[in-house]
Amino acid sequence: MCRLLAYLGPPVTLAALVVEPPHSLLRQSWAPRRQRNGVVNADGFGVGWYDRARRPEPARYRSPRPMWADASFASLAGVVASTAVLAAVRSATPPTAVEESATPPFTDGPWLFAHNGAVAGFHAGVSSRLRRSLGERRDAGIAGPTDSEVLFAMVLDRMDTGATAPDALAGTVEAVQAEGGGGLTMVLTDGVAVHATTCGDALFLRRDRDGAVVVASEPSDDGDGWEAVPDASRFTAEAGDVSWCGR
Repeated sequence: MCRLLAYLGPPVTLAALVVEPPHSLLRQSWAPRRQRNGVVNADGFGVGWYDRARRPEPARYRSPRPMWADASFASLAGVVASTAVLAAVRSATPPTAVEESATPPFTDGPWLFAHNGAVAGFHAGVSSRLRRSLGERRDAGIAGPTDSEVLFAMVLDRMDTGATAPDALAGTVEAVQAEGGGGLTMVLTDGVAVHATTCGDALFLRRDRDGAVVVASEPSDDGDGWEAVPDASRFTAEAGDVSWCGR
């Protein structure tokens, strides 16, 4: 299980998004309020952010340590600002290792990806069957041991053959459900739009007056404006706008 947060909007510091709110990802790493499985997300964390004036690919900071134990991130979070961010804290699904390569968000080209949930039977044969469906390039690009990275490869593989991001997410959910299913809530962004699907684990959505959009596993504060996304939903969020593919 993981807790994640995606943001699109006016420039904001990483600290303002993931450290300073009363129920921020930092707090969710040790005291999540809405997590169904596990109570601590201490098996690593990662943050990806964009500066599209310099390059389309995101920067990324990952660590296998808990967010609260990483002084280097605490130092940079207050001075790094971005218009697009994807961050996550991780609770590893046994027997998956706790290591940097297993820590979200995952990245390829302009894309950042995070997943909340677990693929049923992943370590009992499902992993091999899912990977056999991949093209050689995407299978070779899997560096870590997690089901999340295999899901990301499946999404990328579909986009390689012309699928849109929402359709690639939907096709990946269908393929995994055919193998037994699992928790498949996923978020994908290129810094311009956030594409998401809920399957087993909820997301919350907030649209602010300044055009900002926040997508999160759970609200980072108790303010108004948070909308619970129903299970089995798909949507695309852009600054100031959300379009639903299924609800």
